Amino acid sequence: MGENKRLISIDVLRGMTIAFMIIVNTPGSWEFVYAPLRHAPWDGCTPTDLVFPFFLFIVGLSMAQSFKSHAEFDKKDLLLKALKRTLVIFGVGLLLNWFPFYNKPFDELRIFGVLQRISLAYFFSACIAIYVKENWHLPLTILILIAYYLLLIYGVDAGPLTLETNLVRVIDLALLGENHIYHGYGVPFDPEGLLSTMGSIGNVMFGFILARKIMPLESYSKKIQYILLFGILLISLGVLWNFTGFPINKPIWSGSYAMFTSGLCSILFAAMIYVLDQKGISKWSFPFVVFGMNALASYALSGLVIRILSMIKIGEEGLPTVFYNQVLSPLAGPYMGSLLSALLFCSLIWLMSYTLYRKGIFIKA
Repeated sequence: MGENKRLISIDVLRGMTIAFMIIVNTPGSWEFVYAPLRHAPWDGCTPTDLVFPFFLFIVGLSMAQSFKSHAEFDKKDLLLKALKRTLVIFGVGLLLNWFPFYNKPFDELRIFGVLQRISLAYFFSACIAIYVKENWHLPLTILILIAYYLLLIYGVDAGPLTLETNLVRVIDLALLGENHIYHGYGVPFDPEGLLSTMGSIGNVMFGFILARKIMPLESYSKKIQYILLFGILLISLGVLWNFTGFPINKPIWSGSYAMFTSGLCSILFAAMIYVLDQKGISKWSFPFVVFGMNALASYALSGLVIRILSMIKIGEEGLPTVFYNQVLSPLAGPYMGSLLSALLFCSLIWLMSYTLYRKGIFIKA
């Protein structure tokens, strides 16, 4: 098979995504965040809006590798493995939302979240991969994105793509009630809502489809050429859809957003294969390998540790806030201090993940 072996670039790409996830989630102050490290308020796409869809695309890449290594399993076994993984990841996300349990009543618990979105997008994509013939994967993925678009457009009478009246919000409110939904947009609306999972399935499936297509290709050059063409096509389709009625939008995870971000991740994936796998320039990548080999544990640790540190009060404020206000902001200014705080926290989580790596502990769902 020559060059047709496990790609280092997938682990590195996953680790880079986790590192960026932690950085954008834990600034020293939410008031002082550089523009590229903020989400777009609604339509549009910033570098921060690329992090989550990139991770889901990489889930698809990894799923293709996993299914190949479990080729001897029958469909029922593969489905049970996927279901178990889904329940574990969803459960970890739910527990992180609930922590610390003593001051969060269940009737105010947010049900969805990042890990929950990952688990559901993975599960439905796994079902497609297991039960649908491979030559139907791409048409079915496109069909899901089109069906999602039609549901949004025709599912409500007015303002189908606005914050207040989109169908994602309507369904979540009807199923869960506003107490179990994210409130960060000023109204109850969950950017990881149930219906918008349809859009995120696109990212996982595009990653899976791409990985399956490049597996038989013998040389890195052929893999890179195919990936670049795939990426350019998806970017073009996403931009076209953006300008013809379905704006690139993370909160509702529009089909144009799924295509555009999957295309960009494809381009980055091609670059990583060239640098890491073809040229072997990999020494710089070790910190990301550590994160990438324990992605779930690293992300869960980041959510847990920041909450625990914030529970350590000095006066009225938690320890991270005090450290930012008293040390980092006076030292480097409010914006750079906020970024330094995120980088230091990311380094702390990396040290924890490195400890697991050194001990050979790799936590898989």
